[in-house]
Parts: sequence; C-alpha cells; structure tokens
Amino acid sequence: MVGLFSADTSEENLKQLLAENLPDLPLASCLLSRLEDQDWERAWLDDYKPMCFGDTLWVCPSGMQINTGEGSGRQVIMELDPGLAFGTGTHPTTAMCLEWLATADLAGRHVIDYGCGSGILGIAALLLGADSVSGVDNDPQALTATHDNCDKNTLAHERFPVYLPKDFANALADGSQAAADIVLANILAGPLVSLAPYLAAMVRPQGTILLSGILREQAEEVMAAYAPWFDLAEPVYQGDWTRLEGKRDSQH
Repeated sequence: MVGLFSADTSEENLKQLLAENLPDLPLASCLLSRLEDQDWERAWLDDYKPMCFGDTLWVCPSGMQINTGEGSGRQVIMELDPGLAFGTGTHPTTAMCLEWLATADLAGRHVIDYGCGSGILGIAALLLGADSVSGVDNDPQALTATHDNCDKNTLAHERFPVYLPKDFANALADGSQAAADIVLANILAGPLVSLAPYLAAMVRPQGTILLSGILREQAEEVMAAYAPWFDLAEPVYQGDWTRLEGKRDSQH
C-alpha cells in the first residue's frame, strides 16, 4: 500500500490518522518518507520515449523531435504532455485502443470517446482521419485537458466537443448529438456492464464499439452484457488486460 499526503501533514498526525482508520495496519513496518518537490513534468520527460502504434501513429511530448524512419509511409504524430487527466498511452488499456485506431478506417467517421480522460483516443482518431469526435467524462479537469491537448495538435475545439455525462445525455435526447460510427469506451468493467444499453444505443447500425479497461477475468461478463446488440470479435489481450470489439447488429 502506498499513500501520498499534503506537505503540511506531520509524521505524528499521519501515524494517528493511520491508527484511527486502519487499526490492523502494523505501523512499525510502515516506511514514512518525505517526497521532495521537483519539476514533475520534466522528471517524466527525462524517462519518456516516443511510442509508435501500428507503425503509423506516434505519441510524444510537445516539441520532442523524433525520427519516424525513412520510407515508412504516412506517419501521424500526436503531441501529448502529462497533465491532470489520465491518459498518455503508456498503459496497456490505452495502448491497445491506439493500436486499433492506427489500423482502422476512420475517414469521415463520427466517433464518441466515452471516458475521454486526456483526450488521447479522440485526438488520435481525428489525426488519423475521423471527421469529428464527441468526448464525455465525469471529471471537469478531463474536459479541460482534452481541449488543451487539441490545442497542442492544432485541432479545432469544434471538431472535439466535450461534455459531462448528464449534458451529453441531454444532447443525445434533444438531437444535437447523434449516434456514432465508432464508440470508444476505455473505462472499467463495472461501469461498462452497467452502461451497456446506453453505450449500445450510441452506436449506429453496423457501427463499431471498442471497449477497454477490462481485466482478463472480467472479459466474459462484459461480453455477455454487450452480446444482445453486438457481434463480438475474439478478445485481444495484453498482459492482464483485455480489449473487446463489436459490430452493431442492424436488427437491434
């Protein structure tokens, strides 16, 4: 177990807090140390290397020069810096979605990125040819981060409108937002299962849903939740994580 606390928390107060809230915790075996402040973005960049997905899509920090190789065909470079919202492409759940996007036919497509975080998946979709993306997240900081990252990649905010979940539901209800050709949802298995009817309704007939954030042992439960609406492909695994892809049945 690892915990971070504000700099003004004294060691004695911290021990008292732990004793009151975790009475079974053996405090004698706990290591308490002060983490000195530093330029965290610079520390992150010092160890960061550009990542390539599908031999086409590169993700790198702003201003970093990269060599994509000679004669390698069309290359797309996304500039993305660490921020308050989750999503830099390093986690397998995000990486598997980026790999899929890098090989998909996105030309002219409308995409919904449900749980957009930093906006990394939606921005990748736009850079790879999608016409528009709608982003949804329950964290207002994620919506801010998404548009900040659009700016870094010279993408107009109008091509990537962002919403809190309630506002997006209202936009769907009043027709200002339409169902999508592709719905991306890289969240967690529990919400994916509970949201299955809602997310399914966002996908046009013959459209595609891409689900991630799912542990291997959770894959069957999530597949069962989406089977009434989608023809699901075989799961794709990376380590402990799963990606699911489904084609919307035009009969439902």
